[in-house]
Amino acid sequence: MILNLARRAHNHNWALDPIVRSLLDTDFYKLLMLQYIWKHFRGVQVTFSVMNRQPAVRLAEQIDIDELRAQLEHVRGLRLKKSELVWLAGNTFYGVRGIFEPAFLDWLENEFQLPDFVLDVVDGQVKLEFSGEWAQVTLWEIYALSILSEMKTRYGLRGLNELELDILYARAKTRLWEKIERMRGVDGLRIADFGTRRRHSFLWHEYVVNAMHSTLGPCFTGTSNTYLAYKHDMEAIGTNAHELPMALAAMANNDEELLQSQYKVLELWQQTYGGALLVLLPDTYGSTQFFRNAPDWVAAWTGLRIDSKDPFAAGEEYITWLRQRGQEVGRKRLIASDGLDVEEILALHQRFHGRIRFSAGWGTLLTNDFRDCHPRGEQELEPLGLICKLQTANGRPAVKLSDNYQKATGQAEEVARYRKVFGVEGVANVPVIV
Repeated sequence: MILNLARRAHNHNWALDPIVRSLLDTDFYKLLMLQYIWKHFRGVQVTFSVMNRQPAVRLAEQIDIDELRAQLEHVRGLRLKKSELVWLAGNTFYGVRGIFEPAFLDWLENEFQLPDFVLDVVDGQVKLEFSGEWAQVTLWEIYALSILSEMKTRYGLRGLNELELDILYARAKTRLWEKIERMRGVDGLRIADFGTRRRHSFLWHEYVVNAMHSTLGPCFTGTSNTYLAYKHDMEAIGTNAHELPMALAAMANNDEELLQSQYKVLELWQQTYGGALLVLLPDTYGSTQFFRNAPDWVAAWTGLRIDSKDPFAAGEEYITWLRQRGQEVGRKRLIASDGLDVEEILALHQRFHGRIRFSAGWGTLLTNDFRDCHPRGEQELEPLGLICKLQTANGRPAVKLSDNYQKATGQAEEVARYRKVFGVEGVANVPVIV
């Protein structure tokens, strides 16, 4: 736990200080989804692109584009180590050993290759796109976001001397400790780290995860970062994301197929995985319509992750739906994960503990909360709302509607068509935190 973050931050003077040093340095759900894509959708062609939800921050003026290109090329050159592949093959995930098939791991070792990228600057923003076969492209998302986030951090640290860096990290450590102190001893509280994509830096991320692990005991259930789980013998946490229903929806041939595509994703997922990995993410096209139209077998799934809806309202909606479908609520999982900080986590725990198996996936405000920590009072270290989203699947435009109008992505005419098919019941218009 004794790590001189200030000195490490001060000494970024190598020709290239790699931000991503292992292909396992990604969210665990990306590997689960990769195997799913490899099994069911090999050959599908996709495009992803990075977007900045805060365009007033001219990101391309804060990072060196040539260094960004070098960081991305470094990741393209990485391969999984034998020890990492052995861990994936033999470790127990969610109580199951051998969750990754030998043929998939063989493909990862011998055939997987991140494709090239298109990098440019447009109106002060980084334009970064990835295209190719879905199974080869999908892992770019987390690598790209964590690289951009840490490069922004390095810009914010520029010119600070070692004493100022000491002050910065002392303030951030104090804030982290204050948050941990509020959570220690809270009966039944369950928290996991979900903070890879917008972390301050890899070193800070590792420091935070170790601090949580060493002080919170069983309250801290694990990390979504596969490399940190591998390195520190922790549970790897994660299931699936919006990318899957977005792709299947884009490939639908008519409005009825479009409406049913959100459940086709689940049928295939259920064929691939089971048990604790059967966690719903219902908000890609609106949670309320998802529940209303869902087949009865969907209610038998293990739990639900809340993303874009008010988590208090979303939790109550899920509980009501489970009761209507004759399910035993107390056996189900409810995971909140969007823009959480300590206040909301504790309030959600108080609301749902004892009614359902509640846990929180704590992201950006766990691994990148340097607000007001800068020794010169500058705001450049505040986290930035970067996303990397699916844009096309087999040449067709992809859309995400969400439970929040502010989070919708896609071409305007396609967004309008999707809203006509899925409706807008239960959708709100609220600010996006991160």
